[in-house]
Amino acid sequence: MSEAVREISYLSKIDNTMQPAMFSPASGNEPRPLIVALHTWSYDHKQDSDNYFSRSMKRNWHCIFPKFRGPNWLPEACGSDFVVSDIESAVDYVKANYPVDESRIYLAGGSGGGHASLLLAARRPELWTAVSSWCPISDLVKWHNFSFHAGAAGYAKDIREACGGNPEESVEAFTEAKRRSPVTYLASAAGKVVVDVGTGIHDGHTGSVPVAHTLEAFNLLAAPEDRISQEDIVYMVKEEAVPEHLKFEGVDPGYGENKVLFRRKSGIVRVTIFEGGHDLLPGPAFGFLEQQVRGSEPVWNSGNGEDSTAGELGK
Repeated sequence: MSEAVREISYLSKIDNTMQPAMFSPASGNEPRPLIVALHTWSYDHKQDSDNYFSRSMKRNWHCIFPKFRGPNWLPEACGSDFVVSDIESAVDYVKANYPVDESRIYLAGGSGGGHASLLLAARRPELWTAVSSWCPISDLVKWHNFSFHAGAAGYAKDIREACGGNPEESVEAFTEAKRRSPVTYLASAAGKVVVDVGTGIHDGHTGSVPVAHTLEAFNLLAAPEDRISQEDIVYMVKEEAVPEHLKFEGVDPGYGENKVLFRRKSGIVRVTIFEGGHDLLPGPAFGFLEQQVRGSEPVWNSGNGEDSTAGELGK
């Protein structure tokens, strides 16, 4: 990682504690865009985040990579109110100390960071110009069930530890898991924030999060007439393929070898299913975000394909 990236601490307003983050400021005195980038499920701010920082420095953006209470088996992490406050307070810190272009404040993350990015899109839509969320976990109760029965019991155990019990057996744990899940809040954010959400068609088979989490998140943000049917979602999850009547017929050069298989837009939200697994594609993420300006219509472009390296996400 570049020497320009350093560890800082900032005040989280929910409990007045100092919280750590990795940070790289833009150069110069002119207001510059800010991207808040989020770590995956089992990590913290010390995770390798060069995919974010290298692209931010190339564009001369501010980039902050907060801890937001660390790995998601911790009760104070995993979509808690502390998480929401820490990420919101990270934005406040950069705005208070550096010249930020407030028309261009972005949020991005994959896997556990996809979970948190959707949660913040839903609970704090006013903060963001646009959100890029990849292979997200949108419903902790459903993911607990899948993980427990799919040979990934460690993730189910994480959810039980964070939520105080088994959400399939305890009413209190079920309620807590739902409170920490984006699906609980996404409908209320429809039309309030630009969201681009996507995952690879093989996720849930070669990866840990079924594509239904992405598709159902889109449905909550989309107009009723644009929603994907449950029948089609079940088909994609089971068959690792897109139904013939939904296949994307265009070409998005930004995705490179990760060919777009399905895509749908509804208002200011878009969903993409591509050839791949549990992947974050940083090139298309930045290619999309850099074109978005608050108050303007979304620009649905993912770049030219010169930066299309896939980043497979593990724990």
